[in-house]
Amino acid sequence: MSNRKEGEQDRIVELLEEILKWVKFDGMRNVKSVLLDALQNDPQKIRAYHFSDGRGSREVANLAGLKSHTTIIDWWARWAPLGIVEPIKVRGGERYRRIFSLEALGIEIPELEAPSETKTLVRPVEGEETQ
Repeated sequence: MSNRKEGEQDRIVELLEEILKWVKFDGMRNVKSVLLDALQNDPQKIRAYHFSDGRGSREVANLAGLKSHTTIIDWWARWAPLGIVEPIKVRGGERYRRIFSLEALGIEIPELEAPSETKTLVRPVEGEETQ
């Protein structure tokens, strides 16, 4: 191939890389907006999306702090048409994997709060002494 054609191809590649940078930049703002709308600042939805990395719905539910894995399945069904998760085939069905990193978009992943301990108030029985 001539040097001229190689130079032209190199220039085309440079231009395509530059266009890709700008498309990504513009797209990230749109993606963040879609994610914020879909996740509704709900800590469980944010954790569920974050942990939707190919894990099963039961595991994602547990990590998100949910009792029911069917909620995860419902959320995946809502998120797929938005283009923020993609289906992956697994033995026994289908799971979903997030497409975007929330952290890369500046969205914080809330930690799962440990269940608070409930203190039982013990009252002395009438006539008993307390120590």
